[in-house]
Formats: sequence, structure tokens, C-alpha cells
Amino acid sequence: MTAYTTSKTGLKVRLSALNFLEFAVWGAYLTSLGNYLFNIGLGSEIGWFYAVQGIVSLIMPSIIGIVADRWIQAQRMLSICHLIAGLFMALSGVYCMTAGPVEFAPLFTLYTISVAFFMPTIGLNNSVAFNALTKAGLDTVKDFPPIRIFGTIGFICAMLLVNFAGIDGAKFQTSYMQMFVSAAFSFIMLFYALTMPKCPVSKAPAEGNWVDRLGLRAFSLFKEKKMAIFFLFSMMLGVSLQITNGYANPYITFFKDIPAYADAWAAQNANALISLSQISETCCILLIPFCLKRFGIKGVMLMSMFAWVLRFGFFGIGDPASGLWMFILSCIVYGIAFDFFNVSGGLYVDKETSPSMRSSAQGIFMIMTNGLGATLGTLAAMAIVNHNVVDTDPVDVQLDGWRTSWLIFAGYALVIAVLFIFIFRDDHKNAHTTLRDIDEAEDTTFTAV
Repeated sequence: MTAYTTSKTGLKVRLSALNFLEFAVWGAYLTSLGNYLFNIGLGSEIGWFYAVQGIVSLIMPSIIGIVADRWIQAQRMLSICHLIAGLFMALSGVYCMTAGPVEFAPLFTLYTISVAFFMPTIGLNNSVAFNALTKAGLDTVKDFPPIRIFGTIGFICAMLLVNFAGIDGAKFQTSYMQMFVSAAFSFIMLFYALTMPKCPVSKAPAEGNWVDRLGLRAFSLFKEKKMAIFFLFSMMLGVSLQITNGYANPYITFFKDIPAYADAWAAQNANALISLSQISETCCILLIPFCLKRFGIKGVMLMSMFAWVLRFGFFGIGDPASGLWMFILSCIVYGIAFDFFNVSGGLYVDKETSPSMRSSAQGIFMIMTNGLGATLGTLAAMAIVNHNVVDTDPVDVQLDGWRTSWLIFAGYALVIAVLFIFIFRDDHKNAHTTLRDIDEAEDTTFTAV
């Protein structure tokens, strides 16, 4: 019994390290890239660098998920994706380091290839963890959230690293060095992912239509009304995901141009302030098992939606001096806004799908959230910010433009929350039979390789 318990504990430690590295890759640049782009004169193009994460998520997570379901074990696919993502992120850094003026097209091309292979790793990481926990006889709803906390910790550590580390007085958060930090974490993941427990793949049926042969059965989830509505609102809520990642750092740093706020600590250390959002995540993740079982997916997603309203609203009325407490509250509610949607949504999809399509279903969830939703949201946010914030205007006019933009984002989140109340139905108390139960009874081709 002791050895058995120890082996389970050891597995949790290994999966915690996996999540730490996975999200450290992202944390190294996600919240600080906008600052660097503004510094090199690409501020008006910042939306494209965040929108492209959504654009590639329309295709890549699904394709990679299908490959992981049908042909290449998920832990191996995770390793391959990090190899390519890390290589091209490093090449992005090399280009920025060696180029004279950094041009949009070369940097955007290298960056796009990197994120195209990174975005599928989020779903693959979930699949690897869920598979390992299930094989060990552990409860994914109960045991995964504490493991996922270490992903947030990894994100925070990477953020703080690029915030405080610097060369010749230039912080990594305002330079291309953040790209090298991200690449380094990807290269570590390249090797570490291969140490994870083997994931199953489904043998392609000898006969069947092209949908079965390509492993696209997960798209049949849209035939069920509840799942179709869930994915639709996932897309609409996904609109909010990248807005603060792209614009919070430049917005807070902007206050340095206003004499009254020029010496404010927050204006000088935007990335460190924003890291409070991820610290909030580590606490809120622990609430997920209780909230899912007590309120169901509808209650949890509603909490997330109203948290997004507060997230944007506090940014719109706060400042880094006397109004710093509003920025801090915005960071605190982010834990609920992000976790109660992203992590709980992944768990919900895992529970509602069979093992034979689990990675594919996670890929679809990524398509709807980080794909369609994040793309539309980032491009809309770029249009709104570029319209309201013109760098040739006086700083007080620019500040009004920033505040207006944040309040528009808050209004959108509020409308989605109200619609969700009346449209989505989830009888979580009586939903004892799931799609997974049905498919597992019918599926005889599932095997571990």
C-alpha cells in the first residue's frame, strides 16, 4: 500500500513538473510581447501577433489532436511540437537580435510557425495528464486541478524572470530576450515529455468512411444540443482570453508618459503587477472541484463571465497610483475569469467524450476558444484600441481612449453572461450517463500502443 501510494504521489509530482514547463514556455512572452513590439515601432500591429495564436488554433490543435489519437502517442507528439515551437521561437529572437530595424513580415512569419506548433501542446498536455491519472486510478476532477496549479506557477516564474532579468539595463520584458527564454523552456519540454506514461492511440478501422479513418468523430459532438451550445459560448467567451495578454502590459506601461504616474512602481513593473493574475489562478484552481460538483458547468462558466466583466471594468477605471487597488482587484478576479472557464471547460470536455476521441475533442475546445474566439476578440480589440488610442494625441486624450476601450470590453462580457443565463442548460445533478459511457460500451478498437 505504501509503495502504491508513493507511486501515485510520484506521478503527481512528475505531472506537476510537466505543467510547470508547459506554461513557462507561454509565460515568457505572452504578457510582455506587446511591450517589446511597442518599443520597436510595431505597436499598431500588436493585435496580429495575438490574433495569430487564434488563427493557428483553428486548424493545428485539431490536426495534432487527431494524429495523437490515431497514430502518434500524445506524449511523443507533445515532444515533437515543442521541438519545432522552440526552434522557431529561438529563430525569432535571433532575427530581432541581428536585424537593424525589425520588420513585421520576417518576425511575424517566424513567430507564427512557433505558435502554430505551441498552441496544440496545451490540449496535448491535458491529454497526457488525464491519461496518466486515469491509468493510475485517480480522479481527474479531483486530482488534476492541484497539478494544473504548477502550470500557473511556471507561467508566473517565467513572467517574473523576464520582468526583473535584464542585460545592460534593458529588461527582458522590453527586449527580444523573452523569446530565448521561451525557447529554452520548450527545449526542456522536448525531452521531459518523453518521460511521461505512454498514451493510447486508436487503431484505424479496416473499413469505414473517411471521417472514421481520419479520427474526426469528435465533430459529432456538435450534434448534441448541449455540447453545441457549450462550444458556441466557449467561442464567445474565448473572445476575452487574449485581450489583457495583448494590451494590459502596454496600457499599464503607458502611464509612465503621464507625469503624475511616471514614478509609480506599477508603471515601471507592469509584468510583475500582471503576475498577480496568475497568482490568483493558483488559488482559484483549488476551488474548481467543489464548484463543478456544487454548481455544475453552467454555474462555473457564469462566474467566469462576470469575472471578465470586473477584470476589464477595473482596468478601465483604475490607475497605478491612487487607483492601484483597482488594478490589483482586476488581477485577483482574473483567476476566476480564466480558470473557471479554461480549466473547467477542459475537464468538462474530458468527461463528456470517449477515450477514442479525447485528444480530438480537446482540440475542438481549443479551436472554439483559442481559435475562433481569441482571433475575433484580438482583432476586434486591436480595432477598438487603434481607433480610441492615437499616439499623436495628447496623453490625457490617449488615456481616455484606453479607458473607453476597457469599458467596451467589459460591456461585451456582460452581454454574453446574460445570454448564457437564458440559453445554456446543464442538468448536472442528473447527468449520470455521459457520451463517454456510451462510446466506451460501443468502442472495441481502442488500444494502448
